[in-house]
Amino acid sequence: MHDIRAIRENPDAFDAALARRGDGPVSSELLALDAARRGKILAAETAQAEQNAASKEVGAAKARGDDAEFERLRALVAEKKAEIATMQTEAKALDAQLSDMLARIANLPAADVPDGADEADNVEVNRWGEPARFAFAPKEHYEIAGVAASMDFETAAKLSGARFVLLKGAVARLHRALAQFMIDTHVDANGLTEMATPVLVRDEAMYGTDKLPKFGDDSYQTTNGWWLIPTSEVTLTYSVAGDILEAGALPMRMTAHTLCFRSEAGSAGKDTAGMLRQHQFEKVEMVSITHPDESDAEQKRMLRCAEDLLERLGIPYRTVILCTGDMGFGARRTYDIEAWLPGQNAYREISSVSTTGDFQARRMNARFRPEGGGKPEFVHTLNGSGLAVGRCLIAVLENGQREDGSVDLPAVLAPYLGGKTRLSSTGELE
Repeated sequence: MHDIRAIRENPDAFDAALARRGDGPVSSELLALDAARRGKILAAETAQAEQNAASKEVGAAKARGDDAEFERLRALVAEKKAEIATMQTEAKALDAQLSDMLARIANLPAADVPDGADEADNVEVNRWGEPARFAFAPKEHYEIAGVAASMDFETAAKLSGARFVLLKGAVARLHRALAQFMIDTHVDANGLTEMATPVLVRDEAMYGTDKLPKFGDDSYQTTNGWWLIPTSEVTLTYSVAGDILEAGALPMRMTAHTLCFRSEAGSAGKDTAGMLRQHQFEKVEMVSITHPDESDAEQKRMLRCAEDLLERLGIPYRTVILCTGDMGFGARRTYDIEAWLPGQNAYREISSVSTTGDFQARRMNARFRPEGGGKPEFVHTLNGSGLAVGRCLIAVLENGQREDGSVDLPAVLAPYLGGKTRLSSTGELE
């Protein structure tokens, strides 16, 4: 959510920042609504003052026995009362219209975000590991012999339709092990607080984390009004909604492993094979609530937490900063980490780490009290995948595959797999 006062003070700068995203100028329309709203408020306040003055004179006229003046003033009080009610209603409607318009405008990009139209204009900032050279043509995850029988798309389709998967046996255990490894690393090595959150939330939580009103079609809603979370960014971030935190309590660093649900609206025909793009998936999320002065450094710290997981797993990756045209609606700056997938001969996104500045905090009224006192200020919120569990499973399987259909597994997962380090060509842990 944007601050209308800041737009009032520098509308040209606001429009220029939006133009970097490819969005048209909106300040004139916003300011016209704002002026009309403030005009109604002022008119209501003026009428209220006139009503108060007339009310005081009514008694005096009655005491003087001036019946004509008494009736005139009483009629004036009634007239002003009706005017006030009308103008307050109109001001409320204009305020709702303005708030709705502000809620649909994307966050402004940070100055260091590269300009660009789409993912082709993203800029690589880091690369780790060398993609393995195979003596055979590497397969995609679902084609590997040791995996195929345990990654059941047909039964999942019978249960739920397209874009679902049923994992079995060793592959299901490997998927669970990856999530446990991520959570343990975030808690033990990165100092995050583990949270177990609901996956059903109210409208307010989706709105506060910028998923509503613009992206309702991208999520699932139950018949009684709850929303299935697209990521635990929603629950972790909204946990501080309406709070005034002490500055000394910042930063708050949280992590959660949850089911996530996305309708994948607009992705028809994309990644239909395998489990790269699913309606239901699991993710380990990182969320930080910070002091505004610390949010840029916190984003870099969170990025390293995600990159370190891939390094521990031995998965080659590259990190890119997203250009203005590819950045998400609520983000001020986003780094994507893309894991190397030999089966696709491509780097594919496995984590996004974003700072929203005070964009979400304004929507959910999350503030902190400065040290030494003073007026509460809005916190900054950040979120990042640490990591997408299903996509990480794909990366582990494809990078570890062998010609006979077996898969060598990362050594760091052995404690979670009963000491086993290999998936056999028949789908057994060895």
